[in-house]
Amino acid sequence: MDELGLFPLGLVLLPTERLPLHIFEERYKELIGECIDHESEFGLVYADDDGIRDVGTRARVTEVLTRFEDGRMNVLIEGGERFKLDEVTDGQSYATGTVSAVDDDDDAADGVAIEEALRTFGVLREVTGSDVDVPDPETPHLSFALAAKVELPPGQKLELLRELSERRRMEMVQEILEEAVLTAQRVRRAARRAATNGKVDLG
Repeated sequence: MDELGLFPLGLVLLPTERLPLHIFEERYKELIGECIDHESEFGLVYADDDGIRDVGTRARVTEVLTRFEDGRMNVLIEGGERFKLDEVTDGQSYATGTVSAVDDDDDAADGVAIEEALRTFGVLREVTGSDVDVPDPETPHLSFALAAKVELPPGQKLELLRELSERRRMEMVQEILEEAVLTAQRVRRAARRAATNGKVDLG
């Protein structure tokens, strides 16, 4: 087991996902400052009115975007390995916890599922006009790399974090991508109708 400084937030960080954070509370300025100084990781865990969840993601500061005179910071973080939160501890101004690694079962996604997910992701990029990078098919835990590039609610991301089968996770991501494509297509059609006021443009 290992002990990590914890950053409870109302969001979920997936492995490989990059997110900007605004650091303003004193305890988290201390935590993030220590992580920057020592090039160490902290644990990002989802928290809401029901408390802290027992699964989270190791995170590392990859870039300090802005430093303010009062110590506040805008930073960019990147998700690393998942962990199980075994026990919340104290002794610091910020929460800490003993954690253990979360390992996948030996249940890899097959090549057909990978090709289909990448194809659907390509359709989503085209429909939305996005230039976001397409993950390499050989990326370890490709399901996370794909899901990290789509805006998802915390509940769906927690399900992905908890799932120990890459095969099953890829199925879940495929469903997410297909639904995202349908949603994007509906939005595009609605925008076109609004632009023409529902009438035929005769030029």
